[in-house]
Amino acid sequence: MEGRNNLTKRREDIRNIAIIAHVDHGKTTLVNEMLKQSDTLDEHYQIQDRAMDTNAIEKERGITILSKNTAVDYDGKKINILDTPGHADFGGEVERIMKMVDGVLLVVDAYEGTMPQTRFVLKKALEQHLTPIVVINKIDRPGARPEEVVDEVLELFIELGADDSQLDFPVIYASAINGTSSYDSDPAKQEHTMNPLFDTILKTIPAPIDNSDEPLQFQVALLDYNDYVGRIGIGRVFRGTIKIGDNVTVMKLDGSTKNFRVTKIFGFMGLDRVEVQEAKAGDLIAVSGMEDIYVGETVCPVNHEEALPLLRIDEPTLQMMFLQNNSPFAGREGTEVTARKIDERLRRQLHTDVSLKVEDTDQAGAWMVSGRGELHLSILVEEMRREGFELQLSRPEVIYKNVDGVNSEPFEEVTIDTPDQYVGSVIDAMSQRKGDMKNMESTGNGQTRLIFSAPSRGLIGFSTEFLSMTGGYGIMNHTYEEYKPVVKNWEPGRRSGALVSINQGQSTTYSLQSVEDRGQLFIGAQVDVYEGMIVGESSRDQDIAVTVTKGKNLTNTRASGKDHAAAIKTPKAMSLEQSIEFLNEDELCEVTPKNVRLRKKILDTNERKKYDKQRKMSKKA
Repeated sequence: MEGRNNLTKRREDIRNIAIIAHVDHGKTTLVNEMLKQSDTLDEHYQIQDRAMDTNAIEKERGITILSKNTAVDYDGKKINILDTPGHADFGGEVERIMKMVDGVLLVVDAYEGTMPQTRFVLKKALEQHLTPIVVINKIDRPGARPEEVVDEVLELFIELGADDSQLDFPVIYASAINGTSSYDSDPAKQEHTMNPLFDTILKTIPAPIDNSDEPLQFQVALLDYNDYVGRIGIGRVFRGTIKIGDNVTVMKLDGSTKNFRVTKIFGFMGLDRVEVQEAKAGDLIAVSGMEDIYVGETVCPVNHEEALPLLRIDEPTLQMMFLQNNSPFAGREGTEVTARKIDERLRRQLHTDVSLKVEDTDQAGAWMVSGRGELHLSILVEEMRREGFELQLSRPEVIYKNVDGVNSEPFEEVTIDTPDQYVGSVIDAMSQRKGDMKNMESTGNGQTRLIFSAPSRGLIGFSTEFLSMTGGYGIMNHTYEEYKPVVKNWEPGRRSGALVSINQGQSTTYSLQSVEDRGQLFIGAQVDVYEGMIVGESSRDQDIAVTVTKGKNLTNTRASGKDHAAAIKTPKAMSLEQSIEFLNEDELCEVTPKNVRLRKKILDTNERKKYDKQRKMSKKA
């Protein structure tokens, strides 16, 4: 940790912090309260709930996908706050943010305690020797156990190799949703103010070193883009001063240099970017003027080229084919349906998403899109469908690599918390997915924590099965571990077949009644279907062709006995993620603004039968 030696000149007017927490432990709500209660916003300004979640999907899911920068003004001092992603698929972004700050707020739920992804991010923060402050949130939650959770945090710090000064962390107890905080763990002693937190930040987090009079070093950690100024590099001024109109050099990742003129500089205040004329060492800023600036590159004076150490960017581990929609219902609902529009949208995503890769294929209207995991890619798809796009998606596949001459695949550390009665089923299921159990411990209250190392491809499609297996009570988290030699003679995937429609039309209750005993239906009555569309999951290990559009023949003769009203069991509603997980290699997921459908790649029933027959024969050969 940076020493506070009196000879070091510091900028006491500023603090730079990041907030790290597990998904849904309340960090975004906490930032909202800090904005409300500081002197930052005009008193007439109406702040939205979850204002830091600028993305509609973030607001709905309660997760942070993109890192956001904001700042609050408290007691005449500026506190820059970086709200960071809480999901492992976006872990690389978290690591880069750690380079921009001097301290972290670790937000932990007073009931749930420390969680696997908290470990992952906290480890990165401690390795950077950042100063921690622990916020025990949701102190008023039923079952809250604040003192125990503080002990858990201390144990975790020790386990992760925290140094002595980091172990001496201050603790604030809060209920962000109620806007209260306190130095005391007793919920009754909560104060209706965030001042204990603000005061602790100013007292504990080191102020940035002020070396503004030395040659400039500004490093890009995040990217943004808009149509007016192009690509925007967001990062920290580590040394020196940068002004609008300066001619500067970018030290490129490949070792080359490129000169450009700074056209705009933005600082952060409240929820806004504020244009400034200059920025100094310690400031977090956004700079425009260079079209192809990239994460990790250093901006410095033209005659004083000195690059900062490169920042790590996560390599993609999962890929999917994105295809132009060619189903019988193509173009019915979307406004962005052409290959050109899809290509433009995917290329635009590359401006800001450094862990994404888009490659052309030899198939017209098809792109291979690679990312960090299922969530990373499904969020991109969800964004596109909301923008009016229609797409088709193939089954996700892991990306293999040659490591030291050995064909390797990505593995993940899987942490599972489950009620004791499901432990046997979970261990059996993970064993089938080639998971190697590393640890098993009772966490009390009839719960067990299991830790596995498992190949990523075995986890594709597992989350739905896992929730079903544990009655909805299990919690599973996985983070990327490393590439290991490929597990041979094993092909994971769905074991069950599909119920496939053999004609086009509208589904009827009468037809569905005769089909529902063959498996689990995904559709109800009065749903438009086409030949080759998947309408359910078969109870057998092979596909079953079904008719779901047939109506009941009307006659003048009433059958004897009671005339029961036709009814079917409630169909299983398939989300986008569940639909992607369901896919086998001969299937596609059709995504439109209004619907998510599953289909066979070959729609024609007879053609598909021929293809399946040939495939079986070739496997035998």
